[in-house]
Amino acid sequence: MDPLADLLDGVRARSAEFCRAILEPPWSMRIADGAMLALATALRGHAWIVPDAGEPVLMRTGDVAIIKGPAPYTIGDDPATEPDIIVHAGNRLTTMDGVDVTDELRLGPHTSGESPDGSAIVASGTYQVSGDVTGRLLNALPQILVVPWPGTQAPIMELLAQELSGEGPGQQVFLDRLLDLALIATLRAWFARPEAQTPGWYRAQSDPLIGPALRLIHDDPARPWTVAALAAKVGASRAAFARRFASLVGEPPMAYLTGWRIALAADLLRSSETTIDAIARHVGYANAFALSVAFKRVRGVSPSHHRAGV
Repeated sequence: MDPLADLLDGVRARSAEFCRAILEPPWSMRIADGAMLALATALRGHAWIVPDAGEPVLMRTGDVAIIKGPAPYTIGDDPATEPDIIVHAGNRLTTMDGVDVTDELRLGPHTSGESPDGSAIVASGTYQVSGDVTGRLLNALPQILVVPWPGTQAPIMELLAQELSGEGPGQQVFLDRLLDLALIATLRAWFARPEAQTPGWYRAQSDPLIGPALRLIHDDPARPWTVAALAAKVGASRAAFARRFASLVGEPPMAYLTGWRIALAADLLRSSETTIDAIARHVGYANAFALSVAFKRVRGVSPSHHRAGV
C-alpha cells in the first residue's frame, strides 16, 4: 500500500457537493460547507482563495488548489471583494443575511451562477476525511496549496471540464472517479515541487531499499517484524538498512512500525465495534493489554478512551 492509496481509503467523495460556479466580477463567495478537504480549479478566469487567517492565494486558469477544512474561507475575484453568497453543505446557497437562493442561482446540473456567460468558472469538489492513517498525509499539507497549470493534473482537469459541459448516463460516478484522480494527481504534483515540505516516509516510498520495507509494514502490520527481518526481506544488512531507513524516513524502523500500528488501531477503534483484543492482534500486539500500553505511550490516552472520544 502507498500513502495516496491510504488517503483514498480514508476519504469518501461527497458527490452531491461537486459543483461549478459561473461568475462575473466583482464576485465573492463565503465557503462554509464544513468540508474537511476541498479540491478546486479555475476552468476560466482566476480566483483568489482567502483564508480567515493567512495570506490570500491566487488560482489562475488551469491551476488546481487543495484546501484543508473545516474552517470557512472566502473565494473571489479579488481579496478585497466582500462576499455576497454563502455556500453551505449540500451546495445550498444563501445570501449573507440567510435568504436561500439555491434555486434562483441554479443554471443546470452541478452548475450555479447568475448567467452562463460569466468570465470566470470555478469547479470544486469536497471530501469528508476520517482516520489517523489519512491524517498522516494531510498533516503534511499546508492549509492551501496550488499546483500551477500545466502539471500532471492538467489532462484530468480538461476531461473534467468537458464532462461538466453536458450531461450523460453515469455522469455522477464518472465525476466521482475524476475527482479521485484529480486529487491524486494534484498531490503527486505538489509533493514533487521544491517548496513542498514532503514527509520523509512519502519520499522513501520510491527508494529501492526502503520503499519495499514500508510496503511490507503497511501490508502486514501484524507480523512480528524486527529490523533484522525487514533487512533480510529487502536484501540488506541490518546496520545498513537501519541507517538508511532512519535517514530517509526520519525515524528508526521500529518507531515507524509502532506509529503505523497505532494509527491503524486508532482508526479501527473509532470506525468499528471490534473488540480491543481483536484490534490488538490485527495490528501486531499480543493482546489488549499490550496494545493499551503502547497506545497510551504514543497517544497519551487508553484505547477505550480514544474510542469513546475522551
